[in-house]
Amino acid sequence: VQLQASGGGLVQSGGTLRLSCAASGFTLAGLSLGWFRQAPGKEREGVSSISFSGGSTYYADSVKGRFTISRDNAKNTVYLQMNSLTPEDTAVYYCAATPWDIATISSDLYDYWGQGTQVTVSS
Repeated sequence: VQLQASGGGLVQSGGTLRLSCAASGFTLAGLSLGWFRQAPGKEREGVSSISFSGGSTYYADSVKGRFTISRDNAKNTVYLQMNSLTPEDTAVYYCAATPWDIATISSDLYDYWGQGTQVTVSS
């Protein structure tokens, strides 16, 4: 059972990145999914989440209007499209899965966590 995040990198301010999180060993179809991030010296924060069907999504105020979460159950993958990136978005980004059918960034509800992918935005 593994979640693997990818797609991070170094980008200039105003740029875009698309993160992917692929599952192996289990299906994401019956799980809600979330993206979290942790910047150096800061606590982990929730970024976005998407429910089982994709019908419900949630975004932190800091990314609303710039980030878009989506899922492709056929590919067993969840995505985070990040536009208009700023240096404040620099962090390690993690994906996570929860059996609760809810779009939430309450990390306590997430049972499965992937390894992070580094996103660095230069000014």
